[in-house]
Amino acid sequence: MARKGHRPSKASPQRPRFWGRHAAFAALDNPERVIRKIWCTREMGSQLVLPEGVPVVFAEAADLARLVPSDAPHQGIVVEADPLEDIWLADLIEQGRDDDRPILLLDQVTDPHNVGAILRSAAAFDCLGVVTQDRHAPPESGTVARSASGALESVPWVRVVNLSRALVELGDAGYWRVGLTGHTETTLAQALGPKRVALVVGAEGEGMRQNTAAHCDILAKLPISDRIESLNVSNAAAIALYAVATHEG
Repeated sequence: MARKGHRPSKASPQRPRFWGRHAAFAALDNPERVIRKIWCTREMGSQLVLPEGVPVVFAEAADLARLVPSDAPHQGIVVEADPLEDIWLADLIEQGRDDDRPILLLDQVTDPHNVGAILRSAAAFDCLGVVTQDRHAPPESGTVARSASGALESVPWVRVVNLSRALVELGDAGYWRVGLTGHTETTLAQALGPKRVALVVGAEGEGMRQNTAAHCDILAKLPISDRIESLNVSNAAAIALYAVATHEG
């Protein structure tokens, strides 16, 4: 997976802490993740292949609980690491040149639980990568990693300055840009065609912004029952990715 350095215009981001077996083990197994410190119980430490040169502090479960948010299930391990290096959209497009996997774009989805769950679905349905607007998306964090259940380490996460510009770039690269919204009669199944798909989902509650929708080739909806107005954005993304993965174009 291509990564091209941190953003030079910003201060160094704070090091995230990951907790729980899935998130911590995935970070430890990722050769591109720089681990800075590990806290764990001795029982958990006996199950780990500890990275050479990384400080390890053995602690009781109650002490580990003080390192993570209240009631967070640390499962005996907390890992502090550097954020992953940036991935550029051009690199992701290049990786997908001979690949029909979709790219998923999130329009100002800010809740870290939702972003983590979406990353998990992106991994489950073999999405090429996830694209977010840098200023309107959560940073890497223990909450994102916990919700992603390891997918934070395996799904390329591209942060861009301008989502509309990213959609132009994807269109130029031959992607069919499908925006999910409830304000259309076209279903997602009807909107999908033979081209590779760039799928766009909007923010919690507000949906896709008008300018984002204007840069899509087509708008589509999930055919849900009229007993409910809308789905949670992570649920909608999962269903849409499944529809794309099983579509026979």
